[in-house]
Amino acid sequence: MNNVLASSMFALGLATSGLAYAEPVKIGVITTLSGGGAGLGVDMRDAFTLAMKQSGNKDVELVIEDDAQKPEIAVQLAEKMIQSDKVDLLTGIIWSNLAMAVVPNAVAQDVIYLSPNAGPSALAGAKCNKNYFNVAYQNDNFHEAMGQYANKDYKKTFILAPNYPAGKDSLTGFKRYYKGELAGEAYTQIGQADYAAEIAQIRDSGADSVFFFLPGGMGISFMKQYAQSGVNIPVMGPGFSFDQDILPAVGDAALGVKNSASWSRDLDNEANKQFVEAFKAEYNRLPSIYAAQSWDTANLILSALSKASVKDKDAFRAALKAADFKSVRGEFTFNTNNHPVQNIYVREVVKEGDVLTNKIIATAFEHHKDAYADQCKM
Repeated sequence: MNNVLASSMFALGLATSGLAYAEPVKIGVITTLSGGGAGLGVDMRDAFTLAMKQSGNKDVELVIEDDAQKPEIAVQLAEKMIQSDKVDLLTGIIWSNLAMAVVPNAVAQDVIYLSPNAGPSALAGAKCNKNYFNVAYQNDNFHEAMGQYANKDYKKTFILAPNYPAGKDSLTGFKRYYKGELAGEAYTQIGQADYAAEIAQIRDSGADSVFFFLPGGMGISFMKQYAQSGVNIPVMGPGFSFDQDILPAVGDAALGVKNSASWSRDLDNEANKQFVEAFKAEYNRLPSIYAAQSWDTANLILSALSKASVKDKDAFRAALKAADFKSVRGEFTFNTNNHPVQNIYVREVVKEGDVLTNKIIATAFEHHKDAYADQCKM
């Protein structure tokens, strides 16, 4: 990292973290660092630790553990962190089935949990909680945007996703805004590697398009097999299906594909430019959506720590709710259910030199709120 950037990022970190409440703070980070979903968790961890490093706040201690994408391990780790490690905050979970296993019990013990990714509908609606803040999205959101965008070009779409909470939310979100006919709807196994049967269904369905949500290794496997199958039906998806963690493995088969996200590397704001440059300098790769959301989560925490003691739960929750930090997404606020109000963009996969990446081509929604906030009775 060059000295000018390092100095500016250090100054930015001090400005956001403040040291008004210089007290030891322990944050438990449970994320996926092994197995097929490891790339997502690694990006989460790397962005979070880099943000903390840049802040210059020496009072924050991180306890980082690998959930191996297994709910039972995530539950055990959460209990260890709460009971033995005595963490003040929890964060890190990527997968919605793990979030549903961990979050309700954690917040019931009056531990504040901040989600850098998973956004299951239940936690946005009936099971919302004052101790649960989602700094990423509600699971339906990106898919709603693609349903809206698909109306421009397509009349008969085949949709598929893994059979777990985020997969169900994704197809629900797409269908909420899509006005065309469904050529088929399929739920795959989580962690599935062979998609021959689903590709055969798509080929025979009469579809004019395919929408799929298959994050991590699932998306890589599907896109490679789809490209080899000779099926030429256009595909689209949420940003997770075509993000920076997936594109290098998929290759040129992803070129031109449209996808949706609340963030993109080319968003034109100073916080985002500094984030992308710092992440590239530290890790020699481009950041993903998971990294961007994690960076924002860390900086939200730092902003709250500058205003309130983490031991004063009411004051600290109020400081989090204020969202007084520079988001890489630009404007960012929390809705009544502690979920984001934010823009959702449509991106296109392009090649810059030898690097596959995304660029924004449209804004699907401005100041978008999730569909479940009215069910939240906080």
